[in-house]
Amino acid sequence: MNHKALKLVWSHFQVSTKISSILPINQGYINDTFLITDSDNKQFILQRINAKVFKNIDTLHQNFHKALQKLKGEDYTEISLIPTQDKALVYIKNDNYWRMLTYIKNSDAFNYTKDPKIAFEAGKILGKFHTLLSKENPKDFDDIISNLNHLPSKITEFETALANTSTNRKEIAKHLIAFAQNNKTLFNAFYQADLPLRICHNDTKLNNMLFDKTTKQGLCFIDLDTIMKGYFHYDFGDAIRTVVSESNEDEKVLENIKFNRTLFENFVEGLENYKSMLTPKEIDFLPISCALMPFMHGLRALTDYLNGNIYYKVSNENQNLDRCQSLFEFTKKAINEQQFIEAVIKSKLV
Repeated sequence: MNHKALKLVWSHFQVSTKISSILPINQGYINDTFLITDSDNKQFILQRINAKVFKNIDTLHQNFHKALQKLKGEDYTEISLIPTQDKALVYIKNDNYWRMLTYIKNSDAFNYTKDPKIAFEAGKILGKFHTLLSKENPKDFDDIISNLNHLPSKITEFETALANTSTNRKEIAKHLIAFAQNNKTLFNAFYQADLPLRICHNDTKLNNMLFDKTTKQGLCFIDLDTIMKGYFHYDFGDAIRTVVSESNEDEKVLENIKFNRTLFENFVEGLENYKSMLTPKEIDFLPISCALMPFMHGLRALTDYLNGNIYYKVSNENQNLDRCQSLFEFTKKAINEQQFIEAVIKSKLV
């Protein structure tokens, strides 16, 4: 998008300065994000929200705004929405939806890590996030994307895509399709467990966490578009899949995909101070969530490939297959590590 158009969008928010520089941020799969530096050398995040993915922008920002009122305090860095000149949370122009957020200076995000300190701080961020929201009523947060992390629904979507895809795509993805079909009942007990609903981030991958560049202290979560009802396990399992795997989620070299036991222990140690918010039943199902979330994300990537790559941004025709293969490989690792995972969780969280 050209700078002239972005400067026009900028002018509709409650800012009195001019844009000095614009830097696209390309980490996300969904929204278009820009780091704006103004004439006073202050920085902001300007985002165009993907209305094809997020159908109800009003609900999204009601949830977003409600959560931000609680997500602040000691050990959690506050983010704020900058209102428009009309005091709205979103600027709308030609069916494009824009929002502006404060930017946290001297912060960094990582696609993956091998650093025990980052893993520990990631666990702390997750625990603090859920603690800050634990007294809120999940029913006050409407669904933004129905069944976003509901595996039975994702299986139905996968089977529909499989029935309608081309013979060529089906042949190319046949080994991944077989893995999905062979493991789709593995998580049935989780969905039959009657676990408590919580307000969840629902996209807690490592690069949605910010860390202090100097101290590596965990600061906060970003990309709050999917804050709504869910199970703690969605956020726990999603964080684990990116914190302990040591590789990008579209890693092509399967030997590079690992389940790093040390990083897992560090992450759980970071969460330990917040364990009192969890029920015994929730703790019982934490181990399987380490496999559930990578399996679900892999299945979603596979489904998108079968549908013609219509949901996620892709740089090439087979990127969704690369994501799926990487995520399914990590799923295998997490399944094989269940005994170890259970032992660590029992020693730290029970």
